[in-house]
Amino acid sequence: MKKLVIFDLDGTLVNTIADLADSVNYALQTLGYPAQPYEKFPYFVGNGIYKLIERALPPESRDEQTIRAVKAVFMDYYMLHNTDKSTVYDGVGELLRALAGKGVALAVASNKVHEATVAMIARLFPGIGFACVLGQRDGVPTKPNPAIVAEILQTASATPSETLYVGDSGVDMQTAHNAGITAVGVTWGLRPVEELRQNAADIIIDSPMELLEYL
Repeated sequence: MKKLVIFDLDGTLVNTIADLADSVNYALQTLGYPAQPYEKFPYFVGNGIYKLIERALPPESRDEQTIRAVKAVFMDYYMLHNTDKSTVYDGVGELLRALAGKGVALAVASNKVHEATVAMIARLFPGIGFACVLGQRDGVPTKPNPAIVAEILQTASATPSETLYVGDSGVDMQTAHNAGITAVGVTWGLRPVEELRQNAADIIIDSPMELLEYL
C-alpha cells in the first residue's frame, strides 16, 4: 500500500489550458505582441511560467527584459482569472476522495507559480485535504529537477518507495524518475501518450479511478 500520491496540476487534476492561453494572450496583446492560437499552448506549458511566455513570444522578442515584462502583466491578470474556464477532469474528485478515505496522503507538485497553484487547489477542491501543495517558487528549480518532490516527501514523512507520482507529460515522468518514484502517466491530459512512453512511464492509466489498482 502506498502512503503518498503526488499529483501534477495542469493537465492531470485540472484542464487549465484555456485560462493559461487567455492570460498569456492578454499579456502579449497588452504589450503589442500577437496572440497565439489555443492549439499551441499544450506544447508551450510544462516547464514553468518563464518558459511558457518565452515560447509564446515571437522568436526575435525572447530577451530577458521582454519576458519579464510580459510575465508581470500575465501574473496580474492570471491571479484574477485562473479558474474562469479551468475545469476538474472527470473522475478526479472521486479519486481524491477515495484515496483520502484509504488514508493515503495527497500532494501537488506543479511548475505553475506557487500562489496560483495554492489558490486553484483551494477553489477547485474544497474539503479535500492535501498534505502539501507546492508550485514554482524563486530559488527552487522547476521540474524535472526533483527538489520540489524531495520537499514534499519530507513534509509528508514518506519515502520514494511509499509514493506514486502522477502526471501527464514527459517532464512529469522525468521528475518521478529523478526522485526515484514510480511514474504514473495519465492519457486524459495535455500531452500525447507517446510522450509518456518515450519518457519511460512505469504505469499509464486512461481514467482516474484506475490509479486505485496500483496502491
